[in-house]
Amino acid sequence: MTKRPIITIPDPVLRQVCAPVETVDDGIRALADDMLETMYEAPGIGLAASQIGILKRLFVLDVAKEDAPKQPMVFINPKIVWASEDTSVYQEGCLSIPEYFEDVERPAEVTVQFQNREGAEQELKADGLLATCIQHELDHLNGKLFIDYLSKLKRDRVVKKFTKQAKQAGIL
Repeated sequence: MTKRPIITIPDPVLRQVCAPVETVDDGIRALADDMLETMYEAPGIGLAASQIGILKRLFVLDVAKEDAPKQPMVFINPKIVWASEDTSVYQEGCLSIPEYFEDVERPAEVTVQFQNREGAEQELKADGLLATCIQHELDHLNGKLFIDYLSKLKRDRVVKKFTKQAKQAGIL
């Protein structure tokens, strides 16, 4: 397993739509393992392939409490097939927008279809933090960030801050 660098805003790769995974093979499983290691090291509870510069429809997450055993999950080619009308608000953060957190309102429950790390078709009904994380990571695969749910003023302020930091670091 290899820890990978995490891309941060304003990198345009984060705004690209990811392509489906054609075949779940050893290469995809190794990528998922690298992503899990990267996510745990960060530390975070979710990571999409686009956040490490791989434009594939794959994300990993683990919403187990800190003192509980790890419960890594791999979602390949995920799609939400149902979302509740009821909503919930969670304070979200993102490894691609470090140390920035805001409340985001999303459907409280979702049902997601996906392939697991073996390529088997799965369906999962989720609520609470798991539902929020699934939606957050799936947004990444579609080129969307949690700051897109904020007011234009807040979003512009965050992007401006990170753009300035990238320029100072010589990245832009």
